[in-house]
Amino acid sequence: MQAIWTITKRELQSFFDSLIAYIILILFLGFSGFFTWLFGSDIFLVGQASLQSFFNVSYWTLFFFTPALTMRLLAEEKKSGTIELLLTKAVTDREVVMGKFLSTLLLVISALAFTIPYAITVYNIGNMDLGQVICGYLGLILMSASYISIGLYASSTTSNQIVAFLMAMLIGLFFHIIFDVLAGNFSGVIGQVFHTLSLSNHFDGISRGVIDTRDIIYFGSLIFVGLFLSELSLTKRNID
Repeated sequence: MQAIWTITKRELQSFFDSLIAYIILILFLGFSGFFTWLFGSDIFLVGQASLQSFFNVSYWTLFFFTPALTMRLLAEEKKSGTIELLLTKAVTDREVVMGKFLSTLLLVISALAFTIPYAITVYNIGNMDLGQVICGYLGLILMSASYISIGLYASSTTSNQIVAFLMAMLIGLFFHIIFDVLAGNFSGVIGQVFHTLSLSNHFDGISRGVIDTRDIIYFGSLIFVGLFLSELSLTKRNID
């Protein structure tokens, strides 16, 4: 556990040292704030004391920003050769994967924490459902964790950050949009399978304030598979 936390702190520091964290925070807050308060289906247009507009905007914003955060996690290490030094130390492949995963997740959680004033403002405007807000933030965290694990796997397969970014986006696109579209075009068992695989269906339920065990299992499984494949990719490289 100590090794995981050491890697986590190292990665968080590298995020802030390279200005990536600041850029992501500013862009995320800028996009989410603009579309939540000023443009489109903003809070004032909806006329309800709800953060659903923010959750809908963040659902897309984090989808694009997460691959940008994960593309360098292992790809940069492999390109510079530092991954070899890291893996020859007294750390396992799993500890490396978990450390990098947690560092990115903590960065996303930090970005979401900066939007808490949104909730405070809406709460003062009207009778806001706190349970729904908490579930909405939980949904964003689970979604981000899922895409971080996918992006981590993509980064573990290449030394090119752009390739890692595009690969993570492509895989994420299936869960974000394509499976949902396919579910609407198929019926029966096949349609149900695509419906189950669609991340949006599970996110929508949680963001509305309904926590279903099936949704938690879905996100947990997606995170586990992504991390497992990332570890497997590192292990395979060591064997090769």
